[in-house]
Amino acid sequence: MTEPASAVHQLRALTVDLDLLGAEFAQKHALHPTDIRALICLLDADRAGTRATPGWLGAQLGLESASVTALVDRMAKRQLVSREPDPADRRRVLLRVTAHASELGTTFFGPVIGRAVDELARFTPEQRATIDEFLTTMRTIVADAREQQET
Repeated sequence: MTEPASAVHQLRALTVDLDLLGAEFAQKHALHPTDIRALICLLDADRAGTRATPGWLGAQLGLESASVTALVDRMAKRQLVSREPDPADRRRVLLRVTAHASELGTTFFGPVIGRAVDELARFTPEQRATIDEFLTTMRTIVADAREQQET
């Protein structure tokens, strides 16, 4: 049986590996690491049905309003993000990842994601629930640590 800390060390190593993979994607497409994080946040928001506004994105990334504006301008210019009026409040702008950005991401990350999904399919539903619970708990721990750093 492995020590509990072993899983934490494996998770940390995986985080580094994923960060390096993201950096390769960023370099290949001349993107800033913040651009990658923004795209991930926006994709996650879309999957969750969250209305992603510039203010929301800034909160996710820990950026001030002017920095978010520059980020969104840069990404819109590269056709990675679009600005659309919110149908519920036309004064508000919603951010969406473009089909072009999705295609770039799928081409680069698709094989890794496909293999990961295939590997997860080997586990029983109960095991996948345990994996999900562990990852959710780890994200909560990290979010709590970040919140404590801000105070």
